[in-house]
Amino acid sequence: MTIIGTAAGVPFTALPPAGGGPAPLVVTWHMMDAPCTDAAFAAALPLSGVAAWRIHLGMPWCGPRSYPEGRELSRRDPMMLYVDPVVRQAADEFPAALADLRARFPIAGAPVGVVGASLGGAVALTVTASGVVPVAALAVINAAIRAESVVALISERPYPWDSSSRAAADRLNFLARAADLGSTALLVVSGDEDYPAFRADAAALAAAVPGAHLTTVPGLAHPLAERPGDQPAPQTPQAKTVDEAVTDWFATHLAT
Repeated sequence: MTIIGTAAGVPFTALPPAGGGPAPLVVTWHMMDAPCTDAAFAAALPLSGVAAWRIHLGMPWCGPRSYPEGRELSRRDPMMLYVDPVVRQAADEFPAALADLRARFPIAGAPVGVVGASLGGAVALTVTASGVVPVAALAVINAAIRAESVVALISERPYPWDSSSRAAADRLNFLARAADLGSTALLVVSGDEDYPAFRADAAALAAAVPGAHLTTVPGLAHPLAERPGDQPAPQTPQAKTVDEAVTDWFATHLAT
């Protein structure tokens, strides 16, 4: 049974464990690329084999919170008007959403698992590094590991870095902040057809975090679903491979 709702104003798609009883929690943040809504991400990455509540949160500017001006803002200033505010809002709204979810569902009190893809990966990394909630296991998929890589991808001209944008990018440079991830079990999933900078960042993060594991998925470009990816769709073969890898990771590293 799929449960659709909002938690402290954040849209979510919840997939309960078999039986629907008390179980650990896995929280995900989707891509801004396809799949770009919580419902579409739940279809692409259902994690059905994980004995946990899998709750897919909606990213800011997406789905029912769609922001038509977002594309123009990302072109005008990809760091300060797009990457920084989107990631910051998603991370800042998580504690209240989590408290609401815990009040509504029989979620076990053990450390949670978190998953993030693309810019949602930066959110998952931010939440883990902040320590706002204990994270036992983390999986990132084609993730925005360094804000500079995202900015370089979006910018149509050399980006005019200043002290404010540099400070914001430093907060979202998880190669430099690898130690902040602590003892969290980290799985880095990278498509072998993803953007070159993202692939390089993925390999570097896996090398920088003790015990981290890098999984490369053949034939996976950046999206995990067919574009536009705003509606649930059948799982692609590449997404199925990712789903299996993340499921295996949580089966090993998420407390039950």
